[in-house]
Amino acid sequence: MLDILPQLLVNGIITGTLLAIPAIGFTAIFAVLRFPNFAVASHATIGAFAGYAANVWLGLPAELSLVAAFLVAGLVGVVSDEIALRPLRPYGALTTAIASIALTIVLENVVRLIFGNGLRGYDLPLVRDWRVWDIRIGPQQIENFALALILMAVVFAALRFSRIGKAMRAVADNPALAELKGIDPVRIGRLTAFFGMGLVGAGGMLLGLGTSIDPLTGFRFILPIFAAAVVGGLGSIPGAALGAMVVGLGEEVALLVLSPAYKSAVGFMAIVLVLTFRPRGLLGERAY
Repeated sequence: MLDILPQLLVNGIITGTLLAIPAIGFTAIFAVLRFPNFAVASHATIGAFAGYAANVWLGLPAELSLVAAFLVAGLVGVVSDEIALRPLRPYGALTTAIASIALTIVLENVVRLIFGNGLRGYDLPLVRDWRVWDIRIGPQQIENFALALILMAVVFAALRFSRIGKAMRAVADNPALAELKGIDPVRIGRLTAFFGMGLVGAGGMLLGLGTSIDPLTGFRFILPIFAAAVVGGLGSIPGAALGAMVVGLGEEVALLVLSPAYKSAVGFMAIVLVLTFRPRGLLGERAY
């Protein structure tokens, strides 16, 4: 059975890299807005279908369709947050988190109303997998992997060097002090909702490119996204990337001993183990 381990490791690295994109969006929203926004499930679906519409209906290549996925999911994220979640934030993180679950159900049904319940596939060229020794990998997997790495590099650079990134970090660390320094937390909150949900939407499309999509696409990925953020440390952007890699590799390597039907249990196991031995996650809270 160990002869398939190299293949599983490659699959896990690719899965973890793709999973890191929505996990970073989720943890960025948590860091700045101070609540777990479970509406990431519906926004991943919205991004996947926005990319589908751009790719299939408008004939755009996957790279430009990914931009469409980011923009549409980001805009929906800002509007939905302003209408449904921001008025509830003064009542506490738990209330807002519960509202985000209701919001994701509403948005998923809007997607269902527009696109129906059927499976949809992207318009991608059919090419043979590459084979290196006993490892098989598809060109589309390599492209998705590269796009995810580029997105992560842009996010890390923006957080480190841009004025908006520094303002987001300031609000995440201390909103009251940031406001005294002239930073508008409300404006930064809107920008965070846009960029965070934009990343979630782009991640939803990247995860959907390798299979097919339907209105429950985001729901199927919410557990590994949440697990990645918790394992890495809620509020930590590098932690989300590290946690996604741990979850991605764990899900694939677990296939050595588990049936694929139990693959999703790895996320639960990772959360339990990390919260037991390191409650703040591998890289702690808001460690940029």
